[in-house]
Amino acid sequence: RNAGDYIFYTDWAWTSFVVFSVSQSTMLVVGAIYYMLFTGVPGTATYYATIMTIYTWVAKGAWFALGYPYDFIVTPVWIPSAMLLDLTYWATRRNKHAAIIIGGTLVGLSLPIFNMINLLLVRDPLEMAFKYPRPTLPPYMTPIEPQVGKFYNSPVALGSGAGAVLSVPIAALGAKLNTWTYRWMAAL
Repeated sequence: RNAGDYIFYTDWAWTSFVVFSVSQSTMLVVGAIYYMLFTGVPGTATYYATIMTIYTWVAKGAWFALGYPYDFIVTPVWIPSAMLLDLTYWATRRNKHAAIIIGGTLVGLSLPIFNMINLLLVRDPLEMAFKYPRPTLPPYMTPIEPQVGKFYNSPVALGSGAGAVLSVPIAALGAKLNTWTYRWMAAL
């Protein structure tokens, strides 16, 4: 009866991973490039990712205090991807456009790979489902199992591909936010 959690988990795992990869890589790149270009110092993106990681560890503690398992929130691996963004900015002699195009692509490509390695180290969801049972869902709440398509075979490839494409315009947005910030400060 409590295996429903596991069935839901496995059917939707790859879809969730791809959506998660894209959202996390775009969220990371917009803030990281904003702060890096604002300071002009390579290393600021990694600093930003480190702060986000620490905040998430605090959130994990809060959920744990509410009685959830400690693996309920899996902290994404932001730091190595942010390091690649910093490295790009440094290697291209602080070239803003190279940071946007090359750095944005590297963040989008790398984050799903690092996150899959991270998720493989997390305890099995079947163990979690039986250890922390939830009440059986009524029929109208029962998830409908999706038809598995060809893209489900490689969530890292799909996440990296989509992430690389979408992280570049979002990196450009992060860079543009600097222009707006400076204008706002100049108006004061």
